Amino acid sequence: MFIVPSRALPVWLHPYKYQVKGWKDTDAEVDTINGEEAIAVGHTDTTADDEESKRNLRDQLRRTLSSKRSNSNVSSQRRKGKQPDIAVQPSETVVVASFYPPREYFVLTDAGKPVFTSRPEGEDSDTLSSTMGIIQALISVFLDDSDKLRCINAGKLRITFLLRSPLYYVCASSWGEPESVTRSHLEYLHLQILSVVTAAQLRRIFERRTNFDLRRLLNGAENFLFSLLSRMEFDLAMATSSLHCLRLDSTLRTRVAESLIPITKMKDILYIILSAQGRVITLVRPKKHSIHPADIHILMNTIHSPSIFNSPASASWIPVCLPKFNPSGFVNAYISFLRRASDAVPPEVIGRSSQSDVEGRDEDRLAPNASEPDSAISLVCISGGGDFETVRGWCDTVTAKLDNEGILDAISKAVHTGLTEYSVSELGVPGLRHFVYKSRPHVQITVPLFEEPYDNLNERRRIVTLYQTLHDAIHAKSGQEETLKLQYILTENESVMGWITQPFELYIALSPRIPKSAVIGAANAVVRWIKKEEGRLFLRDAPVF
Repeated sequence: MFIVPSRALPVWLHPYKYQVKGWKDTDAEVDTINGEEAIAVGHTDTTADDEESKRNLRDQLRRTLSSKRSNSNVSSQRRKGKQPDIAVQPSETVVVASFYPPREYFVLTDAGKPVFTSRPEGEDSDTLSSTMGIIQALISVFLDDSDKLRCINAGKLRITFLLRSPLYYVCASSWGEPESVTRSHLEYLHLQILSVVTAAQLRRIFERRTNFDLRRLLNGAENFLFSLLSRMEFDLAMATSSLHCLRLDSTLRTRVAESLIPITKMKDILYIILSAQGRVITLVRPKKHSIHPADIHILMNTIHSPSIFNSPASASWIPVCLPKFNPSGFVNAYISFLRRASDAVPPEVIGRSSQSDVEGRDEDRLAPNASEPDSAISLVCISGGGDFETVRGWCDTVTAKLDNEGILDAISKAVHTGLTEYSVSELGVPGLRHFVYKSRPHVQITVPLFEEPYDNLNERRRIVTLYQTLHDAIHAKSGQEETLKLQYILTENESVMGWITQPFELYIALSPRIPKSAVIGAANAVVRWIKKEEGRLFLRDAPVF
Protein backbone atom coordinates (compact mmCIF):
# COMPACT_ATOMS: atom_id res chain seq x y z
CA MET A 1 0.00 0.00 0.00
CA PHE A 2 1.07 3.58 -0.57
CA ILE A 3 0.98 5.31 2.78
CA VAL A 4 0.06 8.98 2.73
CA PRO A 5 -1.91 11.30 5.02
CA SER A 6 -5.45 11.35 3.60
CA ARG A 7 -5.84 15.10 4.18
CA ALA A 8 -3.09 15.71 1.62
CA LEU A 9 -4.81 13.78 -1.13
CA PRO A 10 -6.49 15.73 -3.92
CA VAL A 11 -10.08 14.79 -4.71
CA TRP A 12 -9.05 12.62 -7.64
CA LEU A 13 -6.49 10.65 -5.61
CA HIS A 14 -8.64 9.70 -2.61
CA PRO A 15 -9.09 5.95 -2.08
CA TYR A 16 -11.48 4.24 -4.48
CA LYS A 17 -11.40 1.71 -7.30
CA TYR A 18 -9.24 2.57 -10.26
CA GLN A 19 -7.82 1.05 -13.41
CA VAL A 20 -4.16 1.52 -14.17
CA LYS A 21 -2.71 1.60 -17.68
CA GLY A 22 0.92 1.61 -18.72
CA TRP A 23 3.33 0.35 -21.35
CA LYS A 24 6.84 -1.04 -21.48
CA ASP A 25 7.95 0.22 -24.88
CA THR A 26 8.00 4.01 -24.84
CA ASP A 27 7.59 4.17 -28.62
CA ALA A 28 4.91 1.49 -28.91
CA GLU A 29 1.28 2.17 -29.67
CA VAL A 30 -1.00 2.45 -26.66
CA ASP A 31 -2.58 -0.85 -25.67
CA THR A 32 -6.00 -1.10 -24.07
CA ILE A 33 -6.20 -3.13 -20.88
CA ASN A 34 -9.44 -4.85 -19.99
CA GLY A 35 -10.16 -6.80 -16.86
CA GLU A 36 -11.14 -6.51 -13.25
CA GLU A 37 -10.66 -3.29 -11.36
CA ALA A 38 -7.88 -3.01 -8.81
CA ILE A 39 -8.32 -1.44 -5.42
CA ALA A 40 -5.81 0.81 -3.70
CA VAL A 41 -6.45 2.10 -0.21
CA GLY A 42 -4.66 4.96 1.53
CA HIS A 43 -4.14 5.06 5.29
CA THR A 44 -2.93 7.79 7.62
CA ASP A 45 0.52 6.94 8.87
CA THR A 46 2.91 9.85 8.87
CA THR A 47 5.78 7.75 10.31
CA ALA A 48 5.92 5.25 7.46
CA ASP A 49 9.20 5.04 5.61
CA ASP A 50 9.05 6.43 2.07
CA GLU A 51 10.98 3.56 0.54
CA GLU A 52 8.76 1.01 2.28
CA SER A 53 5.69 2.85 0.98
CA LYS A 54 6.99 2.87 -2.57
CA ARG A 55 7.90 -0.81 -2.34
CA ASN A 56 4.40 -1.70 -1.14
CA LEU A 57 2.80 0.36 -3.90
CA ARG A 58 5.10 -1.19 -6.49
CA ASP A 59 4.09 -4.69 -5.40
CA GLN A 60 0.40 -3.81 -5.50
CA LEU A 61 0.65 -2.28 -8.97
CA ARG A 62 2.68 -5.21 -10.27
CA ARG A 63 -0.05 -7.61 -9.20
CA THR A 64 -2.68 -5.36 -10.79
CA LEU A 65 -0.90 -5.06 -14.12
CA SER A 66 0.04 -8.74 -14.21
CA SER A 67 -3.63 -9.66 -13.83
CA LYS A 68 -4.81 -7.13 -16.40
CA ARG A 69 -2.22 -8.04 -19.03
CA SER A 70 -3.13 -11.71 -18.61
CA ASN A 71 -6.82 -10.94 -19.13
CA SER A 72 -5.97 -8.69 -22.07
CA ASN A 73 -3.99 -11.45 -23.78
CA VAL A 74 -6.85 -13.92 -23.34
CA SER A 75 -9.42 -11.50 -24.76
CA SER A 76 -7.18 -10.58 -27.71
CA GLN A 77 -6.80 -14.26 -28.61
CA ARG A 78 -10.56 -14.59 -28.77
CA ARG A 79 -10.89 -11.78 -31.31
CA LYS A 80 -10.93 -12.93 -34.92
CA GLY A 81 -10.60 -10.95 -38.09
CA LYS A 82 -10.24 -7.18 -38.48
CA GLN A 83 -12.44 -4.42 -37.23
CA PRO A 84 -14.70 -2.95 -39.91
CA ASP A 85 -13.68 0.40 -41.35
CA ILE A 86 -17.27 1.59 -40.85
CA ALA A 87 -18.73 1.56 -37.35
CA VAL A 88 -22.08 2.46 -35.83
CA GLN A 89 -21.77 3.20 -32.16
CA PRO A 90 -24.91 3.17 -29.98
CA SER A 91 -25.39 6.01 -27.55
CA GLU A 92 -25.18 3.79 -24.48
CA THR A 93 -21.50 3.04 -25.26
CA VAL A 94 -20.61 6.74 -25.51
CA VAL A 95 -19.66 8.52 -22.30
CA VAL A 96 -21.38 11.90 -22.53
CA ALA A 97 -20.98 14.00 -19.42
CA SER A 98 -23.81 16.17 -18.14
CA PHE A 99 -21.53 18.21 -15.89
CA TYR A 100 -18.09 19.52 -16.78
CA PRO A 101 -16.01 20.40 -13.71
CA PRO A 102 -12.75 22.17 -14.56
CA ARG A 103 -9.98 19.89 -15.67
CA GLU A 104 -6.94 19.96 -13.41
CA TYR A 105 -3.44 20.20 -14.83
CA PHE A 106 -0.16 19.72 -13.02
CA VAL A 107 3.44 20.09 -14.13
CA LEU A 108 6.32 18.94 -11.93
CA THR A 109 9.96 18.00 -12.23
CA ASP A 110 11.13 14.42 -12.01
CA ALA A 111 12.33 15.27 -8.50
CA GLY A 112 8.75 16.14 -7.50
CA LYS A 113 9.20 19.93 -7.50
CA PRO A 114 6.01 21.85 -8.50
CA VAL A 115 6.26 23.82 -11.75
CA PHE A 116 2.66 24.73 -12.63
CA THR A 117 -0.89 23.96 -11.57
CA SER A 118 -4.21 25.09 -12.99
CA ARG A 119 -5.64 25.37 -9.48
CA PRO A 120 -6.50 28.88 -8.27
CA GLU A 121 -3.75 30.88 -6.62
CA GLY A 122 -3.72 30.98 -2.86
CA GLU A 123 -4.34 27.27 -2.35
CA ASP A 124 -2.48 25.68 0.53
CA SER A 125 1.08 25.20 -0.70
CA ASP A 126 1.55 22.17 1.57
CA THR A 127 -1.43 20.46 -0.08
CA LEU A 128 -0.05 21.23 -3.53
CA SER A 129 3.39 19.91 -2.60
CA SER A 130 1.82 16.74 -1.24
CA THR A 131 -0.15 16.28 -4.43
CA MET A 132 2.99 16.68 -6.53
CA GLY A 133 4.79 14.22 -4.25
CA ILE A 134 2.08 11.61 -4.77
CA ILE A 135 2.22 12.06 -8.55
CA GLN A 136 6.01 11.77 -8.56
CA ALA A 137 5.88 8.61 -6.42
CA LEU A 138 3.30 6.94 -8.66
CA ILE A 139 5.36 7.66 -11.78
CA SER A 140 8.63 6.57 -10.17
CA VAL A 141 7.16 3.19 -9.22
CA PHE A 142 6.71 2.40 -12.90
CA LEU A 143 10.03 3.93 -13.95
CA ASP A 144 11.82 1.71 -11.43
CA ASP A 145 10.51 -1.24 -13.46
CA SER A 146 11.51 0.38 -16.78
CA ASP A 147 7.84 0.99 -17.39
CA LYS A 148 5.73 4.14 -17.86
CA LEU A 149 2.44 5.10 -16.27
CA ARG A 150 0.03 6.23 -18.98
CA CYS A 151 -3.27 6.80 -17.20
CA ILE A 152 -5.46 5.83 -14.25
CA ASN A 153 -9.18 5.31 -14.84
CA ALA A 154 -11.40 5.80 -11.79
CA GLY A 155 -15.05 5.63 -12.77
CA LYS A 156 -15.74 8.74 -14.87
CA LEU A 157 -12.42 10.26 -13.91
CA ARG A 158 -9.29 9.70 -15.97
CA ILE A 159 -5.84 10.85 -14.83
CA THR A 160 -3.45 11.08 -17.77
CA PHE A 161 0.33 11.18 -17.44
CA LEU A 162 2.87 12.46 -19.93
CA LEU A 163 6.59 12.11 -19.24
CA ARG A 164 8.95 14.52 -20.96
CA SER A 165 12.05 14.31 -18.79
CA PRO A 166 12.95 16.28 -16.77
CA LEU A 167 9.26 17.31 -16.57
CA TYR A 168 6.12 15.32 -15.81
CA TYR A 169 2.66 16.44 -16.95
CA VAL A 170 -0.66 15.30 -15.47
CA CYS A 171 -4.31 16.01 -16.33
CA ALA A 172 -7.34 14.92 -14.29
CA SER A 173 -10.61 15.07 -16.25
CA SER A 174 -14.11 13.63 -15.93
CA TRP A 175 -15.43 14.99 -19.24
CA GLY A 176 -15.54 11.60 -20.95
CA GLU A 177 -13.16 12.61 -23.73
CA PRO A 178 -10.74 10.01 -25.20
CA GLU A 179 -7.36 9.63 -23.59
CA SER A 180 -5.67 11.04 -26.69
CA VAL A 181 -7.36 14.42 -26.08
CA THR A 182 -5.93 15.06 -22.62
CA ARG A 183 -2.60 13.66 -23.79
CA SER A 184 -2.63 16.22 -26.61
CA HIS A 185 -3.34 18.96 -24.06
CA LEU A 186 -0.31 17.88 -22.04
CA GLU A 187 1.83 17.85 -25.19
CA TYR A 188 0.78 21.44 -25.91
CA LEU A 189 1.61 22.45 -22.33
CA HIS A 190 5.06 20.97 -22.87
CA LEU A 191 5.51 22.86 -26.13
CA GLN A 192 4.40 26.12 -24.50
CA ILE A 193 6.97 25.67 -21.73
CA LEU A 194 9.64 24.91 -24.33
CA SER A 195 8.72 28.18 -26.05
CA VAL A 196 10.01 29.94 -22.93
CA VAL A 197 12.78 27.57 -21.81
CA THR A 198 14.29 25.51 -24.62
CA ALA A 199 14.84 21.76 -24.41
CA ALA A 200 18.61 22.31 -24.36
CA GLN A 201 18.32 24.76 -21.47
CA LEU A 202 16.13 22.37 -19.49
CA ARG A 203 18.57 19.53 -20.00
CA ARG A 204 21.57 21.60 -18.89
CA ILE A 205 19.78 23.02 -15.85
CA PHE A 206 18.64 19.68 -14.49
CA GLU A 207 21.92 17.94 -15.24
CA ARG A 208 23.56 20.43 -12.89
CA ARG A 209 20.81 20.61 -10.25
CA THR A 210 18.19 17.87 -10.18
CA ASN A 211 16.11 19.72 -7.56
CA PHE A 212 16.09 23.07 -9.41
CA ASP A 213 12.93 25.15 -8.91
CA LEU A 214 11.82 25.85 -12.49
CA ARG A 215 9.16 28.33 -11.34
CA ARG A 216 11.86 30.98 -11.09
CA LEU A 217 12.58 30.75 -14.82
CA LEU A 218 8.88 30.60 -15.71
CA ASN A 219 7.96 33.55 -13.54
CA GLY A 220 5.61 35.72 -15.61
CA ALA A 221 4.98 32.98 -18.17
CA GLU A 222 2.04 31.47 -16.26
CA ASN A 223 -0.31 33.66 -18.31
CA PHE A 224 0.79 31.80 -21.43
CA LEU A 225 -0.13 28.48 -19.84
CA PHE A 226 -3.51 29.61 -18.52
CA SER A 227 -4.31 31.19 -21.88
CA LEU A 228 -3.37 27.93 -23.60
CA LEU A 229 -5.65 25.86 -21.35
CA SER A 230 -8.55 28.18 -22.11
CA ARG A 231 -7.85 28.04 -25.85
CA MET A 232 -7.62 24.23 -25.96
CA GLU A 233 -11.10 23.78 -24.52
CA PHE A 234 -12.85 24.75 -27.77
CA ASP A 235 -10.09 25.10 -30.38
CA LEU A 236 -10.88 22.37 -32.90
CA ALA A 237 -7.83 23.26 -35.02
CA MET A 238 -5.58 22.28 -32.14
CA ALA A 239 -7.62 19.11 -31.60
CA THR A 240 -7.18 18.10 -35.26
CA SER A 241 -3.53 19.22 -35.61
CA SER A 242 -4.41 21.75 -38.26
CA LEU A 243 -4.77 25.48 -38.90
CA HIS A 244 -7.95 27.57 -38.78
CA CYS A 245 -7.64 30.47 -41.19
CA LEU A 246 -9.85 33.55 -41.30
CA ARG A 247 -12.64 33.40 -43.85
CA LEU A 248 -11.84 36.19 -46.30
CA ASP A 249 -12.31 37.16 -49.90
CA SER A 250 -9.53 35.47 -51.90
CA THR A 251 -8.63 38.66 -53.76
CA LEU A 252 -8.17 40.56 -50.52
CA ARG A 253 -6.08 37.71 -49.08
CA THR A 254 -3.84 37.81 -52.16
CA ARG A 255 -3.34 41.58 -51.81
CA VAL A 256 -2.29 41.08 -48.19
CA ALA A 257 0.19 38.34 -49.11
CA GLU A 258 1.80 40.39 -51.85
CA SER A 259 2.33 43.27 -49.41
CA LEU A 260 4.15 41.02 -46.94
CA ILE A 261 6.94 39.67 -49.15
CA PRO A 262 10.12 40.94 -47.45
CA ILE A 263 12.93 42.91 -48.99
CA THR A 264 16.08 41.06 -50.03
CA LYS A 265 18.36 42.49 -47.34
CA MET A 266 16.29 40.85 -44.58
CA LYS A 267 18.23 37.59 -44.81
CA ASP A 268 17.22 36.14 -41.43
CA ILE A 269 13.46 36.36 -41.83
CA LEU A 270 11.72 33.02 -41.30
CA TYR A 271 7.98 33.68 -41.19
CA ILE A 272 5.62 36.64 -41.57
CA ILE A 273 2.06 36.19 -40.33
CA LEU A 274 -0.92 38.52 -40.47
CA SER A 275 -3.87 37.47 -38.35
CA ALA A 276 -7.24 38.69 -37.10
CA GLN A 277 -9.59 37.19 -34.50
CA GLY A 278 -6.72 34.91 -33.54
CA ARG A 279 -6.80 33.26 -36.98
CA VAL A 280 -4.25 33.44 -39.75
CA ILE A 281 -5.06 35.62 -42.76
CA THR A 282 -1.88 34.79 -44.64
CA LEU A 283 1.58 33.40 -43.97
CA VAL A 284 4.74 34.16 -45.93
CA ARG A 285 7.78 31.89 -45.58
CA PRO A 286 11.10 31.01 -47.27
CA LYS A 287 11.05 28.26 -49.88
CA LYS A 288 13.25 26.03 -47.74
CA HIS A 289 11.15 26.28 -44.57
CA SER A 290 7.69 25.04 -43.73
CA ILE A 291 5.97 25.65 -40.38
CA HIS A 292 4.26 23.09 -38.18
CA PRO A 293 0.66 23.84 -37.08
CA ALA A 294 1.68 23.30 -33.45
CA ASP A 295 4.25 26.10 -33.70
CA ILE A 296 1.58 28.42 -35.10
CA HIS A 297 -0.76 27.57 -32.23
CA ILE A 298 1.95 28.23 -29.67
CA LEU A 299 2.83 31.50 -31.38
CA MET A 300 -0.79 32.68 -31.64
CA ASN A 301 -1.40 31.80 -28.00
CA THR A 302 1.71 33.71 -26.96
CA ILE A 303 0.87 36.92 -28.80
CA HIS A 304 -2.76 36.91 -27.57
CA SER A 305 -1.84 36.26 -23.94
CA PRO A 306 -2.65 39.20 -21.64
CA SER A 307 0.98 40.11 -20.96
CA ILE A 308 1.58 40.71 -24.69
CA PHE A 309 -1.83 41.71 -25.97
CA ASN A 310 -2.53 44.23 -23.18
CA SER A 311 0.94 45.79 -23.32
CA PRO A 312 0.82 49.58 -23.80
CA ALA A 313 3.82 49.35 -26.15
CA SER A 314 3.14 49.80 -29.84
CA ALA A 315 5.15 46.65 -30.61
CA SER A 316 6.96 43.85 -28.79
CA TRP A 317 10.26 42.13 -29.57
CA ILE A 318 10.49 38.82 -27.72
CA PRO A 319 12.63 35.69 -27.92
CA VAL A 320 10.54 32.57 -28.49
CA CYS A 321 11.35 28.95 -29.17
CA LEU A 322 9.30 27.22 -31.86
CA PRO A 323 9.69 23.61 -30.63
CA LYS A 324 8.75 21.88 -33.88
CA PHE A 325 11.12 24.11 -35.83
CA ASN A 326 14.05 23.91 -33.41
CA PRO A 327 13.46 22.81 -29.79
CA SER A 328 16.98 23.83 -28.74
CA GLY A 329 17.13 27.47 -29.83
CA PHE A 330 15.31 30.79 -29.86
CA VAL A 331 14.12 32.99 -32.67
CA ASN A 332 12.97 36.59 -32.27
CA ALA A 333 9.36 37.64 -32.80
CA TYR A 334 8.38 41.21 -33.65
CA ILE A 335 4.71 41.60 -32.69
CA SER A 336 2.61 44.59 -33.65
CA PHE A 337 -1.16 45.05 -33.29
CA LEU A 338 -2.21 47.14 -36.27
CA ARG A 339 -5.86 47.50 -35.25
CA ARG A 340 -7.46 46.96 -31.87
CA ALA A 341 -11.02 45.73 -31.33
CA SER A 342 -12.35 49.25 -30.76
CA ASP A 343 -10.62 50.78 -33.79
CA ALA A 344 -12.83 51.74 -36.71
CA VAL A 345 -15.89 49.84 -35.51
CA PRO A 346 -18.91 50.70 -37.70
CA PRO A 347 -21.60 52.64 -35.78
CA GLU A 348 -24.25 49.99 -36.46
CA VAL A 349 -22.02 47.34 -34.84
CA ILE A 350 -21.54 49.53 -31.77
CA GLY A 351 -25.31 49.96 -31.56
CA ARG A 352 -25.93 46.22 -31.65
CA SER A 353 -23.29 45.57 -28.99
CA SER A 354 -24.73 48.19 -26.65
CA GLN A 355 -28.24 46.80 -27.03
CA SER A 356 -27.11 43.25 -26.22
CA ASP A 357 -25.34 44.52 -23.10
CA VAL A 358 -28.57 46.15 -21.91
CA GLU A 359 -30.66 43.06 -22.53
CA GLY A 360 -28.15 40.83 -20.79
CA ARG A 361 -27.77 37.13 -21.17
CA ASP A 362 -27.70 34.05 -18.96
CA GLU A 363 -24.15 33.44 -17.71
CA ASP A 364 -24.15 29.98 -19.29
CA ARG A 365 -24.96 31.49 -22.68
CA LEU A 366 -22.15 32.32 -25.04
CA ALA A 367 -21.94 34.76 -27.90
CA PRO A 368 -21.38 32.93 -31.19
CA ASN A 369 -17.69 33.80 -31.19
CA ALA A 370 -17.15 33.98 -27.42
CA SER A 371 -14.37 31.41 -27.58
CA GLU A 372 -12.43 33.44 -30.15
CA PRO A 373 -9.60 35.84 -29.21
CA ASP A 374 -9.96 39.56 -29.58
CA SER A 375 -10.71 40.79 -33.10
CA ALA A 376 -7.50 42.82 -33.31
CA ILE A 377 -5.35 42.61 -36.45
CA SER A 378 -1.76 41.59 -35.68
CA LEU A 379 1.45 41.40 -37.67
CA VAL A 380 4.15 38.97 -36.54
CA CYS A 381 7.60 38.79 -38.06
CA ILE A 382 9.82 35.87 -37.00
CA SER A 383 13.55 36.41 -37.45
CA GLY A 384 16.47 34.10 -36.86
CA GLY A 385 18.72 37.09 -36.26
CA GLY A 386 18.76 39.98 -33.84
CA ASP A 387 18.60 42.98 -36.16
CA PHE A 388 15.67 44.65 -34.41
CA GLU A 389 15.90 48.00 -36.20
CA THR A 390 15.81 46.46 -39.68
CA VAL A 391 12.78 44.32 -38.82
CA ARG A 392 10.97 47.21 -37.14
CA GLY A 393 11.62 49.55 -40.04
CA TRP A 394 10.30 47.02 -42.57
CA CYS A 395 7.20 46.26 -40.46
CA ASP A 396 6.45 49.99 -40.14
CA THR A 397 6.70 50.31 -43.94
CA VAL A 398 4.38 47.33 -44.47
CA THR A 399 1.88 48.68 -41.95
CA ALA A 400 1.77 52.04 -43.74
CA LYS A 401 1.27 50.28 -47.08
CA LEU A 402 -1.60 48.13 -45.75
CA ASP A 403 -3.20 51.24 -44.31
CA ASN A 404 -2.74 53.48 -47.34
CA GLU A 405 -4.10 50.88 -49.76
CA GLY A 406 -7.21 50.38 -47.64
CA ILE A 407 -6.39 46.76 -46.87
CA LEU A 408 -6.63 47.17 -43.09
CA ASP A 409 -9.97 48.95 -43.46
CA ALA A 410 -11.27 46.13 -45.66
CA ILE A 411 -10.20 43.48 -43.13
CA SER A 412 -11.70 45.45 -40.22
CA LYS A 413 -14.98 45.86 -42.06
CA ALA A 414 -15.13 42.13 -42.86
CA VAL A 415 -14.50 41.28 -39.19
CA HIS A 416 -16.98 43.75 -37.70
CA THR A 417 -19.78 43.01 -40.16
CA GLY A 418 -19.52 39.25 -39.64
CA LEU A 419 -18.24 38.36 -43.11
CA THR A 420 -15.42 36.33 -41.56
CA GLU A 421 -17.97 33.99 -39.96
CA TYR A 422 -20.80 31.90 -41.36
CA SER A 423 -23.82 30.00 -40.10
CA VAL A 424 -24.97 26.47 -40.95
CA SER A 425 -28.17 28.09 -42.24
CA GLU A 426 -26.15 29.34 -45.25
CA LEU A 427 -25.79 25.75 -46.40
CA GLY A 428 -29.54 25.09 -46.43
CA VAL A 429 -29.12 21.46 -45.27
CA PRO A 430 -32.16 20.22 -43.30
CA GLY A 431 -31.33 19.15 -39.75
CA LEU A 432 -27.71 20.34 -39.93
CA ARG A 433 -26.54 21.87 -36.64
CA HIS A 434 -22.76 22.12 -36.88
CA PHE A 435 -19.71 20.57 -38.55
CA VAL A 436 -15.93 20.54 -38.71
CA TYR A 437 -14.32 20.14 -42.13
CA LYS A 438 -10.58 19.52 -42.48
CA SER A 439 -8.87 19.92 -45.82
CA ARG A 440 -6.11 17.35 -45.63
CA PRO A 441 -3.96 18.76 -48.47
CA HIS A 442 -4.04 22.23 -46.87
CA VAL A 443 -3.93 20.92 -43.25
CA GLN A 444 -6.64 23.47 -42.42
CA ILE A 445 -10.13 23.33 -40.94
CA THR A 446 -13.26 25.41 -41.27
CA VAL A 447 -16.16 25.50 -38.81
CA PRO A 448 -19.38 27.51 -38.72
CA LEU A 449 -20.51 29.52 -35.71
CA PHE A 450 -21.68 27.64 -32.65
CA GLU A 451 -25.40 28.41 -32.58
CA GLU A 452 -28.42 27.00 -30.79
CA PRO A 453 -28.33 24.46 -29.17
CA TYR A 454 -24.56 24.88 -28.85
CA ASP A 455 -24.65 28.48 -27.61
CA ASN A 456 -24.84 27.00 -24.11
CA LEU A 457 -21.48 26.40 -22.43
CA ASN A 458 -22.11 22.79 -21.40
CA GLU A 459 -23.75 21.92 -24.72
CA ARG A 460 -20.76 23.28 -26.59
CA ARG A 461 -18.42 21.26 -24.43
CA ARG A 462 -20.51 18.19 -25.11
CA ILE A 463 -20.48 18.51 -28.90
CA VAL A 464 -16.74 19.26 -28.93
CA THR A 465 -16.18 16.12 -26.84
CA LEU A 466 -18.26 14.10 -29.32
CA TYR A 467 -16.16 15.46 -32.19
CA GLN A 468 -13.04 14.44 -30.29
CA THR A 469 -14.49 10.95 -29.78
CA LEU A 470 -15.09 10.60 -33.52
CA HIS A 471 -11.61 11.89 -34.37
CA ASP A 472 -10.02 9.51 -31.88
CA ALA A 473 -11.92 6.49 -33.24
CA ILE A 474 -11.25 7.26 -36.91
CA HIS A 475 -7.52 7.72 -36.33
CA ALA A 476 -7.22 4.96 -33.68
CA LYS A 477 -5.40 7.36 -31.36
CA SER A 478 -6.19 5.56 -28.07
CA GLY A 479 -5.00 2.07 -28.87
CA GLN A 480 -7.77 0.82 -31.17
CA GLU A 481 -6.68 -2.05 -33.40
CA GLU A 482 -7.77 -0.47 -36.68
CA THR A 483 -8.52 2.95 -38.06
CA LEU A 484 -12.01 3.66 -39.43
CA LYS A 485 -13.29 5.40 -42.53
CA LEU A 486 -16.62 6.31 -41.00
CA GLN A 487 -18.01 6.47 -37.46
CA TYR A 488 -21.66 7.20 -36.61
CA ILE A 489 -22.99 7.93 -33.11
CA LEU A 490 -26.61 8.57 -32.17
CA THR A 491 -27.42 10.20 -28.84
CA GLU A 492 -30.67 11.59 -27.48
CA ASN A 493 -29.49 15.10 -28.38
CA GLU A 494 -28.05 14.68 -31.88
CA SER A 495 -26.56 12.28 -34.37
CA VAL A 496 -22.89 12.80 -35.17
CA MET A 497 -20.72 11.25 -37.84
CA GLY A 498 -17.03 11.29 -38.65
CA TRP A 499 -15.92 10.55 -42.21
CA ILE A 500 -12.41 10.47 -43.63
CA THR A 501 -11.36 10.34 -47.27
CA GLN A 502 -8.11 11.18 -49.04
CA PRO A 503 -8.94 14.88 -49.59
CA PHE A 504 -10.87 15.65 -46.39
CA GLU A 505 -12.13 14.78 -42.93
CA LEU A 506 -15.67 15.72 -41.93
CA TYR A 507 -17.29 15.70 -38.49
CA ILE A 508 -20.96 16.58 -38.65
CA ALA A 509 -23.76 17.08 -36.10
CA LEU A 510 -27.44 16.81 -37.03
CA SER A 511 -30.83 16.50 -35.41
CA PRO A 512 -31.34 13.04 -33.84
CA ARG A 513 -34.56 12.74 -35.87
CA ILE A 514 -32.64 12.69 -39.15
CA PRO A 515 -32.58 9.06 -40.41
CA LYS A 516 -29.20 7.44 -40.81
CA SER A 517 -29.67 7.19 -44.55
CA ALA A 518 -30.05 10.98 -44.77
CA VAL A 519 -26.87 11.69 -42.79
CA ILE A 520 -24.62 10.71 -45.70
CA GLY A 521 -26.64 12.96 -48.01
CA ALA A 522 -26.20 15.85 -45.58
CA ALA A 523 -22.47 15.18 -45.39
CA ASN A 524 -22.18 15.24 -49.18
CA ALA A 525 -24.08 18.54 -49.27
CA VAL A 526 -21.59 20.05 -46.80
CA VAL A 527 -18.67 18.84 -48.91
CA ARG A 528 -20.16 20.41 -52.05
CA TRP A 529 -20.66 23.75 -50.30
CA ILE A 530 -17.09 23.72 -48.93
CA LYS A 531 -15.74 23.03 -52.40
CA LYS A 532 -17.63 26.03 -53.75
CA GLU A 533 -16.39 28.31 -50.93
CA GLU A 534 -12.86 26.91 -50.75
CA GLY A 535 -11.21 30.10 -51.99
CA ARG A 536 -12.58 32.12 -49.06
CA LEU A 537 -12.29 29.44 -46.39
CA PHE A 538 -8.70 28.28 -46.84
CA LEU A 539 -5.28 29.79 -47.32
CA ARG A 540 -4.11 28.43 -50.66
CA ASP A 541 -0.87 29.06 -52.53
CA ALA A 542 0.68 31.21 -49.82
CA PRO A 543 3.67 33.11 -51.26
CA VAL A 544 7.24 32.07 -50.55
CA PHE A 545 10.48 34.00 -50.99
